[in-house]
Amino acid sequence: MKKIGKQKEGGGGKPQDQSWIPKIIKKRVCNTFVEDSRNRASCQCGEAREAHKSVTTGDCTVGKWDSFQHTSEYPTDAFGNLEFVGAGRRHIPFMRLSHDTPPANVYSLVTTQWGLPVPNLVVSVVGGEGKGKAKPWVREVIRQGIVRAAQSTGAWILTSGLKEGISRCVGQAVRDHCATASSLSQANVIAVGVAPWGFIHDRKHLVNPQGSFPAPYYAQTTPPTSSCLDNNHQAFLLVDDGSVDHRGHETLFRANLEDFISHQRTGIWGSGTIEIPVLCVLIAGDAAMLERVDLSLKDSTPWLVLAGSGPAADLIAGLLRDVSAPMTPPASPTLPPANNEASTSNSAELTEQVRKRIKKQFPLETQMDKLVDQALSICQNKDLITVFYGDKEEGKEDFDTIILKALVRAAKRNSRDSSEYIEELKLAVAWNRVDIAKSELFNSDIQWRYNDLEESMTDALVNDKPQFVRLFVESGLNILDYLTFGRLEELYSSVSECTLVYSFLQKRLRERIDICSKNRLSHNENSNSKHINGPIPAGVQELTLYEVSKVLSEIMKDMCQSFYYIPLGLEQGVTSRKAMKHVNKMLMEESEQSLYRKKRCRYPWVSLFIWAVLQNRREMSIYFWEMAGESVLSALAGCKILRDLSKLEMETDTKLSMKELAQTFENLAHDVFSECYQSSESHSYTLLIKRSVLWGEATCLQMATSADARLFFSHDGVQTLLSQIWWGAMDSSTEVWKLVLSFFLPPFIYTKLIVFREEENEEKPEDNHQGKEFDSIEGAESMPEIHNTDEEMEEGMPLRRNPEAESSSPKQRPYIFHRWRQFWFAPVTSFLGNVFTYFLFLFLFAYILLVDFKPPPPKGPAPMELVLYFWVFTLVCEEIRQTFFVGSTTVVQRMKLYIQDIWNKCDLTAILLFMLGVLCRMFPWSYDFGRSIMCLDYMVFTLRLIHIFAVHKQLGPKIIIVGKMVKDVFFFLFFLGVWLMAYGVANQALLYSYDSRPNWIFRRVFYRPYMHIYGQIPLDEIDADKRAAKQCTNNVTLIHEGLEPCPQSDANWLVLILLSVYLLVTNILLVNLLIAMFSYTFNKVQEHSDVYWKFQRYNLIVEYHSRPCLAPPFIIFSHLHIFFKRVIQKIPSTKIQHFMLNLKGKRASWLNTWESTLKENLLSTEGKKQRDSDTERLKRTSTKVDSVLKQMVEIRDHDRRLRKLESEVSGVCMHPSIELRGCGAPASEVNLFGPCWLLPVAFLFQALVHF
Repeated sequence: MKKIGKQKEGGGGKPQDQSWIPKIIKKRVCNTFVEDSRNRASCQCGEAREAHKSVTTGDCTVGKWDSFQHTSEYPTDAFGNLEFVGAGRRHIPFMRLSHDTPPANVYSLVTTQWGLPVPNLVVSVVGGEGKGKAKPWVREVIRQGIVRAAQSTGAWILTSGLKEGISRCVGQAVRDHCATASSLSQANVIAVGVAPWGFIHDRKHLVNPQGSFPAPYYAQTTPPTSSCLDNNHQAFLLVDDGSVDHRGHETLFRANLEDFISHQRTGIWGSGTIEIPVLCVLIAGDAAMLERVDLSLKDSTPWLVLAGSGPAADLIAGLLRDVSAPMTPPASPTLPPANNEASTSNSAELTEQVRKRIKKQFPLETQMDKLVDQALSICQNKDLITVFYGDKEEGKEDFDTIILKALVRAAKRNSRDSSEYIEELKLAVAWNRVDIAKSELFNSDIQWRYNDLEESMTDALVNDKPQFVRLFVESGLNILDYLTFGRLEELYSSVSECTLVYSFLQKRLRERIDICSKNRLSHNENSNSKHINGPIPAGVQELTLYEVSKVLSEIMKDMCQSFYYIPLGLEQGVTSRKAMKHVNKMLMEESEQSLYRKKRCRYPWVSLFIWAVLQNRREMSIYFWEMAGESVLSALAGCKILRDLSKLEMETDTKLSMKELAQTFENLAHDVFSECYQSSESHSYTLLIKRSVLWGEATCLQMATSADARLFFSHDGVQTLLSQIWWGAMDSSTEVWKLVLSFFLPPFIYTKLIVFREEENEEKPEDNHQGKEFDSIEGAESMPEIHNTDEEMEEGMPLRRNPEAESSSPKQRPYIFHRWRQFWFAPVTSFLGNVFTYFLFLFLFAYILLVDFKPPPPKGPAPMELVLYFWVFTLVCEEIRQTFFVGSTTVVQRMKLYIQDIWNKCDLTAILLFMLGVLCRMFPWSYDFGRSIMCLDYMVFTLRLIHIFAVHKQLGPKIIIVGKMVKDVFFFLFFLGVWLMAYGVANQALLYSYDSRPNWIFRRVFYRPYMHIYGQIPLDEIDADKRAAKQCTNNVTLIHEGLEPCPQSDANWLVLILLSVYLLVTNILLVNLLIAMFSYTFNKVQEHSDVYWKFQRYNLIVEYHSRPCLAPPFIIFSHLHIFFKRVIQKIPSTKIQHFMLNLKGKRASWLNTWESTLKENLLSTEGKKQRDSDTERLKRTSTKVDSVLKQMVEIRDHDRRLRKLESEVSGVCMHPSIELRGCGAPASEVNLFGPCWLLPVAFLFQALVHF
């Protein structure tokens, strides 16, 4: 569908392949000449006798021409795109087809090949044909009613497609709508013309057996026997019955098409819960229109009749108003009479009334009996007809509401639902008219049951109608009862094929099906049985939550535990193959499958939020986020999912919308956390590191890091928490010089030089009660502060107090040891120690390379070099610890996470180069190469200092800018390499064509041109006029022996030109381009440098927070101590809970309630701001003005009626000679019977005046 839509937008381009259309779609050609009594030279089909030469002449006994008997089918010769000359370059698809073409083929072609959207409603405008003009109020109903209703519901409007009568009015209304509406609204109004082929003027321009792309068409003044097509329609179906200049069987084809569409389903890919509603609108019409109405009514197609618009409409409206049709079939001139004499008498009287009305409306009709039968049949189906008095009901009700009620009235006739309003609700959902649902259905007059809303809720979810979802939830739908695991699987199965998630789900589903097939095949081979052969069970081929879980795992990576494993009966960490086998086995057993799918989803709002985010549904996902718990973490998770999906999305528009929605969720997380931070700082810190049950034990900080949420990290609350963790037990405002002084002179730790937070808390105990206003909530307990126990500080892990451990007072260490550990186990102290020792390491490395690099063994290496080897060994041990012993994921995931960091790659490169250099320097034959490798390795180790200084507030942003500029340099080098290659090869070939030494070719092709950029230009070699006398030769043999070759001077002028062009491009163009790129990068990053730095600072804090307190090379003692505890004593590591806090019970419940309360406050404030905005005020003002205008129209109508009644009363009083039929007395007795008729009139007049 998406591809077809793009072809349609392309305009003049021919579609990929439409050669199959003539094979399926046929036309009709008259094959029998039936003489026309009015014109003997022509056939009754309208063609001349000469046009029938190639076919058999008919028998003279044939009295009436019939399309089914006297025509033959041939491949259609008119299809493609239509271009109205002088009316723009818009191409409109058209097709000539036989009147008996199957509607299924036509509907499929229109929706797939032509790309018309599947309608939510079909409005077929019937009647009003001919050159006559429509009444003004009818044109207004079409403009303000039908087209507006089509726009609001997403409807097709079927007309005759000709530029005459009502179809012309519809085309003009559609044109005016498209001129002022947005592109999205334009797509909701589709006018389809179903025109008679033989009645089209200049139809010969459309004929082309290969198809017309496009076919030029001229709309001109037409004769009475034909009419032009209307250029304001979006598609044309040209129905051919073999006749010419006649309105033929297009009426029958149109009725069949309407009946077929009415059995198709609405929604995306037919996923709606109701069939497409079809409504025929009768405007005016002649006597033949009664047959059309009767035909559609027998197919249960509802009708809306515009009373007062013309003869046929007025006749039907009058019959329904004044004639009471009996339940039994009435007597008619052509139907057999009933046995009951009383019934026969009533039917005869009814038939006579109908006959009189038909004679009054159509006095010239001859087939009166047939019209009476049709009228009586219409009266029998009066439940399907709604009469609209347009000239009297103006301004009272919106036309789309009238259409809805007409369809509901017809739907109730055949509805099997027990609820009286369920069909009306389904139509409102299909049209996405939540305003009608609120005003008509959810106005507290109807008590909705859960069963009534369940199906419509699914329809609203699948077809992305968040307003209805909100309405159903507010009206009492229990989401816990609604969302079972089986229904959640149905929602994922309804994902559109155009989305990226669909391809991911299908890929995982195919993998599981393949595993099932292989297992059945292997089991069959081992057991030599045949009962396993056969197709895979249908339950195994259905989409399950296992596929959803695997897709989420791919997106979230190691950020959280796998979703939906518990209902599937899977354990965390199980291999994919075992998991797929378990799921297949469960699906093969119907009892387990049914039991699992009937279970209620534990966290329904989070599951729906993930489902909506994966499909990039903005309004739906935001609403589910509002309803879900843990708002900050949920918003960050949505940001994470969308940003990862945007990297894989190929379509630009979808990619941009994903990025915008991801930024929206990051802003929501930032705003909610701001509210929490303003309310209570300590509780907001707890919120950041609390492990979430909803999101697989993830924390806000972890999710924000994975989602690249720089804006969230720039929040003062997050940075304050990181500062507290960074400084450990010391006050975060401690000056750096005090820290350095205490580092080198440890006795200052026990002085007042450095302030620790414990002392500060003792001096300010009232700070611990911050946020006390929320402690009144039931179950509230004060959140613990961050602190490090001795055991935790030894491993550098900040944990929270265990509530159970707090009951027993822990043993306090002596003050000297306690303060010593508080200082030395702080991350900032560990960082300072690592920086100091790293500088020592670089000094030692430089000293060895410059002074003490001994020859290979046995003379070397020197003792200081052995110390360097040991130092690097401790660095390797630390890298191994970071790779395999940090984190709670699997080993493979830890290795992937480790290698993703660029500085870890730098460390790995430095260590590998060092090992290679040491290995090579041990042997005499590779000693020099090993020394070169170690010199290069020293550069890598030195560049590692950049990462260390990233923690500095001024240097950190500059490092980010340098990193961005390095990427720009690579683009510059690409362009520079192209010019280097071009100039270098040409220069070498012109000056030294006979020098074939590879090393010198490389130097002259790449090295010398590169040095030209910096001004090193050897003019004595390039310019022949400035060459000095020097020792050179042209002998190739001597050149290969090492003598300097003489440059050639044959093309000296060309060499100088190439040099000038090369310097112009490189020194001026490319260098200035590089400067411009650097300037752009600097300005771009500088604007958000603080945000970038704060985000990068987190990674550095996490790294040094997890490091042992001792720096290399002394870190080996910490490693031995950790090894003793983990391996010998079997003490579990607390590093798994890095930056994490487990909260359960009342404390977790209170924190979630506190967060939800603040989120509601934020949403309430934002809603108030939006309501007070200028846009919303203008909308409210516009609504009030429309209401006032409607009331003024009603007042003018009442005033007109009162004046008319007053004039009639005064006229009666002025002419007493008129017979007073109301009292049955002559005019001469007016005084006697005056009160008999004047009193009711007076009361009526007084009541109207009062009204």
